[in-house]
Amino acid sequence: MKTFTLAIRTLTVIAISFLMVQCGNKQNDSNQTSGNSATSASFEGKLPIAYINVDSLLSKYNYAKNLNEKMINKQENARASINEKARQLKKEQDDFQRKYQNNAFLSPERAQQEYQRLEKKAADLQEYAQRLDNENMLEQQKMLMQMNDSINTFIKEYNQDKKYEAIFNNASTLYINPAYDITNEVVELLNKRYAAAKK
Repeated sequence: MKTFTLAIRTLTVIAISFLMVQCGNKQNDSNQTSGNSATSASFEGKLPIAYINVDSLLSKYNYAKNLNEKMINKQENARASINEKARQLKKEQDDFQRKYQNNAFLSPERAQQEYQRLEKKAADLQEYAQRLDNENMLEQQKMLMQMNDSINTFIKEYNQDKKYEAIFNNASTLYINPAYDITNEVVELLNKRYAAAKK
């Protein structure tokens, strides 16, 4: 859970940082043709910048919450499956140990066959656990890319009207005036778009 949330946060920070540069470049191009008067007027004494609180965005954005919950459920299901197989294997190993100590096998060869079977089962379980872990990592990467794309696409569309020179994230700054915080507005619009897409 912590790994997934941290990964989402990191990718979001990267995406927003990248967009910050894009927004600035795009605005500079438009300023060359249209001048600064319209932009300056629309910000009413404020600088044409904004920032997003990444932690707050991820905790309030329904798509992020749903992806996180989906990943947690998948990880818990994988863990439960592995634990059940491990319990069964332990039971068989204990049974083998008891029979071996009581000389319950018909022959040493039969005991060796059972030992090898249990060794293979243990190796198979380890391989199964690794396969599930790899599948979960790939699924997590896919979800992170979807999340990144969702936020990236939205911020580009959002800034077409807002025309900020830069949109920062709070993760890499020491202080930003709260007046420049657009997190709640962005989250509200993201959630509206997500709700509409689900219909």
